[in-house]
Amino acid sequence: MTSPASTIECDVVVVGSGNAGFSAAVSAAQSGARRVLLVEKSPEEWAGGNSFFTAGAMRTVHSGLQDLLPLVNNVDAATAQLIDLAPYTREDFLSDMDRVTHGRYHRELGRTLVEESNNTVKWLARNGVRFQLSFNRQAYKVDGRFKFWGGLTLKTEDGGRGLIEDHKNAARRHGVTIFYQTAAEKLILDEQTGTFKSLLADRAGNKIMIHAKAIILAAGGFEANPRMRAQYLGPGWDLAHVRGTPYNTGECLEMAIRDIAAKQAGQWSGCHSVAWDANSPANSGDRVISNEFTKSGYPLGITINNQGERFFDEGSDIRNYTYAKFGRAILAQPQGVAFQIWDSKGIPWLREEEYRDEIVEKIHANSIEELAQKCTEKGLLNPATMVETVKDYNQAVYNYQKENSDLKWDPAIKDRLSTQSSKKSLKVPKSNWALPVDQGPYMAVKVGCGVTFTFGGLAVDSKTSGVISNLTGEVIPGVFCAGEMVGGLFYENYPGGSGLTSGAVFGRKAGIRAAAMVEKDRNSSHGAGPSPRL
Repeated sequence: MTSPASTIECDVVVVGSGNAGFSAAVSAAQSGARRVLLVEKSPEEWAGGNSFFTAGAMRTVHSGLQDLLPLVNNVDAATAQLIDLAPYTREDFLSDMDRVTHGRYHRELGRTLVEESNNTVKWLARNGVRFQLSFNRQAYKVDGRFKFWGGLTLKTEDGGRGLIEDHKNAARRHGVTIFYQTAAEKLILDEQTGTFKSLLADRAGNKIMIHAKAIILAAGGFEANPRMRAQYLGPGWDLAHVRGTPYNTGECLEMAIRDIAAKQAGQWSGCHSVAWDANSPANSGDRVISNEFTKSGYPLGITINNQGERFFDEGSDIRNYTYAKFGRAILAQPQGVAFQIWDSKGIPWLREEEYRDEIVEKIHANSIEELAQKCTEKGLLNPATMVETVKDYNQAVYNYQKENSDLKWDPAIKDRLSTQSSKKSLKVPKSNWALPVDQGPYMAVKVGCGVTFTFGGLAVDSKTSGVISNLTGEVIPGVFCAGEMVGGLFYENYPGGSGLTSGAVFGRKAGIRAAAMVEKDRNSSHGAGPSPRL
């Protein structure tokens, strides 16, 4: 016989302890909700959801360096004089959204994300989130100056780990109660009004019924669920490696659709996926190594599959606009693996945190022929094809350089150094940063596909972050959504750093609106007195 659930009363309940969930909880508390409860399925040592595993990058509109300097703690006056940082405007951000999603993103959601990005980042900073300029990931030092590129400048100190630490501190200061090992199981609406009433949850094996005036769903996508990945993303996706938390398994999405007829939105067949260390754990990220399993040095060299052939344009765009889609390209190759290759010109430009000896297994050689033979020990099937691919690529680069001798290699811009000349064009071009791979020593790294988060989610109102009913087309009173669970922002790809910004923008908005519902109910109760804290 099932034991009756114990009952808990609160003002606002938030589901999920990532960036979006903490943003929502703190926002609700700041906006007047006295009893905010955050529930998280994982144990406390896994707090932070996928946000913990990120580099902490946040894309925001800004007017230039002077707009951002008050937010960061790693730029002194002398360094500031060496920084080239153009403004990143509303139009720039919207153009990037339009370009990388092929115009499919939800216009109102996109405008909200863009127009509220700057204020939201500054709000996070006021809450104690420590920001820095991302020199290590988003700038190259060229001719003695730091050149930031790709519209992405800010990151949090110590990446996702630091972001979650700062969020937890803010939640503690604002009196947010957190229940770990508490899985949401059922949403309950008031039968007469259709307003949110309760959440049934399982807390370490014990059923609890949480009564609240509003709920904010911020529990992530289904990226850690092999069944749902294969069902929605397609065949083979159950074999992708999970970059982040093993707890984002889609139950809250299914719960909202099943229990309250939440409307689905966005690209359920799409996801953020990257070139990921082939030797990484398959079913979850590593909380120590974290984002360092990412292997994003592909623009500096070439990438081949296990047949020895190139299969995508490594220089099609600035890395910020391509890295989230190339995991899919790798997964589509035989056995879902590839090899990144560089010569002595490219190796020094690789980011240490991704390619240092302690993190990744490297294959070294003094010639391409030797490198190809060594790669066979790691799964390369056709070494002769690899050698021929490199020679063919190099010849295409030489021909282009002869016709365009005025162009200079510059990793901080789209430098137009290509493989496509009047004498020779490759079937798979490299459109920028094409240097010959011809000077030893050489290095290769084996990579696979790492899935980060899924793009399918729930339909929400852009002004309130309220979840929309599939039955009425209207917002379900008292039900809000933020983070990966919001559907409609990203399709096929996304502008790097916009995921964390989205979580904070819509989390903050949801918290404000949820607290407003609490205040409205409090006022209608004719001065019943303040509610006790949890």
